[in-house]
Amino acid sequence: MAQLSPQLKQATPVVATHGEGVYLYDEAGNRHLDFTAGIGVTSTGHCHPKVVEAAQRQVGNLIHGQYTTIMHKPLQQLTEKLGEVLPQGLDSLFFANSGSEAAEAALRLARQATGRPNIIVFQGGFHGRTVAAASMTTSGTKFKAGFSPLMPGVVVSPFPNPSMYRDLGWDQEQVTDFALKQLDLVLQTQSSPADTAAFMVEPVLGEGGYVPGNERFFAGLRERADKHGILLVIDEVQTGFGRTGKYWGLDHFRGKGQAVTPDIQMFAKGIASGFPISGIAARSDIMEKAWPGSQGGTYGANAVACAAALATLDVIAEEDLVANADARGEQLRASLRTIAADYPHMVDVRGLGLMVGVEFADSDGRPDTATAAAIQKEAARRGLLLLTCGPWTEVVRFIPALVVSEQQVDDAAEIFAGAVASVLG
Repeated sequence: MAQLSPQLKQATPVVATHGEGVYLYDEAGNRHLDFTAGIGVTSTGHCHPKVVEAAQRQVGNLIHGQYTTIMHKPLQQLTEKLGEVLPQGLDSLFFANSGSEAAEAALRLARQATGRPNIIVFQGGFHGRTVAAASMTTSGTKFKAGFSPLMPGVVVSPFPNPSMYRDLGWDQEQVTDFALKQLDLVLQTQSSPADTAAFMVEPVLGEGGYVPGNERFFAGLRERADKHGILLVIDEVQTGFGRTGKYWGLDHFRGKGQAVTPDIQMFAKGIASGFPISGIAARSDIMEKAWPGSQGGTYGANAVACAAALATLDVIAEEDLVANADARGEQLRASLRTIAADYPHMVDVRGLGLMVGVEFADSDGRPDTATAAAIQKEAARRGLLLLTCGPWTEVVRFIPALVVSEQQVDDAAEIFAGAVASVLG
């Protein structure tokens, strides 16, 4: 029998038999408070009854109908439902299965629509692990090492990340000035605007450390995109569908005047509570420039996944989960900041909604990978499942389902406090 690699064994600390809400249960019957949500996927919690019922009903009617060959009702209904929540003007959709596929579809569309070869991405961004998506990923070398050569035509510009410039004493305004000036330099020296198809960026860095962008930065991107005929691609794979306490991550930064709206928007993860479905949305005039037959895939917009997505969007609306994500996120950050006040190694608590990161540094101010890993492991031993992220995996991240309750947030904070005390003394 084939043996699991050590990497796969390490990535599966709990053998789950079933899940309910924000809890997972293992083979021994132990209950674990799951603040990973399948990396932000199970937005309505594990096995929400409405999502389960919709998927079960659809399995009995039609499991799969390839949507470039036939059309099915769940796809038509999902397309209509997404039209109610997508940013204004994004009126054309393409469906796939994963975030990486969405990134590649956005890349392909941007290049075909503009006739330009280059993509500018931003330091710390994560867009996937397939070759093109990994080529556009800069959150860590582990996502792109060992299978070069990668795709050409990718240029990297800074993201306004204060943690990267903490030793210089820069605040958010200063790092934003730096990021926008460096983008102008990139356009002047590395990727001519006439060769630049798109900017691709996350509203909040995900794997890059749970670092939110800001209003002035995104307004600057929109201004430069409009000036040079460059498309603005917003990667909402992890930040979409209420995760940040607003429906879309970019909603935090749309501006008080003219709204910052993407030309192409990527989505995946939380849309279907664990069923694989992703896609891109764009204006029709852009989507119409895709070359015939260039986009497609066997399993995109699978009927069961579409049914689960429809139920998920209904639950998000009916249970007011966007507001809950906002409130519970505020509660969680406040609790974590109280803990951090006693531990100098906890140098930052940040995030938006239920996308919260705690950054660790050693006594010399260097990223503290070992402490973050030890605290994550100790929290798991105590029954709280967490993830790490950041360039040095120095950030412990909290990403529970949007249904998480006030009491469950308190429970998680208490367990985390105990784990921190155990590791840091």
